[in-house]
Amino acid sequence: MTSLVLVGHSPELLRALRAMVAQSAPAVPVAIAGGTAVGNLGTSSPAIRDAMRAALAASGGDGAVVLLDLGSAVLALEMALEEMSAAERTRIRVSRGPLVEGAVRAAVEAAGGASLDRVLAVADAEREADKLPPDWLAGPAA
Repeated sequence: MTSLVLVGHSPELLRALRAMVAQSAPAVPVAIAGGTAVGNLGTSSPAIRDAMRAALAASGGDGAVVLLDLGSAVLALEMALEEMSAAERTRIRVSRGPLVEGAVRAAVEAAGGASLDRVLAVADAEREADKLPPDWLAGPAA
């Protein structure tokens, strides 16, 4: 089963999101990497690398989709990927989708047995999701 890796700056946020994902798709393995060793906000390439390796191990060979909270986490992710083998990197996909919506939708898709690339596509598609009805911002009806 495809695993998820949630990367962010706040460990509290990531733990809460992992709990949310677990309620939607309890069988999907989810690894998190966020915060610094001293408890501050931030990201760490060794923590991201370790989370990706844990997710790969839990995936049973299917691979892992990584979702990020803020753009600055990309640099730490790039460094973490450089520390992994080519074989490991072939089983990792990085989503451009939003962290929360992408993680929940990806987990549901993974729980249904979707392929690694399908799980990625669903997470990415959340970039275009419209949360509000078209006329919501138009105000009250006259």
